[in-house]
Order: sequence, then C-alpha cells, then structure tokens
Amino acid sequence: MIRFRLQELITDKSFKENRRITIGEVAAETGINRMTLSKMINHKGYSTVTDNLDKLCSYFDCELVELAEYLPVKQDD
Repeated sequence: MIRFRLQELITDKSFKENRRITIGEVAAETGINRMTLSKMINHKGYSTVTDNLDKLCSYFDCELVELAEYLPVKQDD
C-alpha cells in the first residue's frame, strides 16, 4: 500500500516558513482539488494520478520518496 506523507510535508513547510499552511492554500497553489488532497491525507490506500504527484513534488520542492512511502500489506495465509 502507498501512504502519502502530505500532512508531514505541510507541517514541515509551515515550520520552515514560520506560518500556517492550509490544505486550501496547497489546493490553490497546485490546482489540485481540495477534496483530493483531503483524501490523500485521510483515506488509507487512496490512489491518485501522477500529475498530482508531480504538482505536489514541485510545490514542496521534494522528491517522490518524500511524498509517498510503500508499506507492505500482510497477506493472510
């Protein structure tokens, strides 16, 4: 499963810039729908398009590995 680290990136950027950054601001700056960003933060296993990943990496000035991480899912035998 892929887990998005969007909330962590927002927190880090807020700290670095010494101001509060909202999902609404990220949505306005990236052109990604606010609901999509909310789902990326709150819904386990949410899937999005690569264009959104590109926009977020550009906005946060980060590599893809900083935006998302792979978590193995245990398979029941």
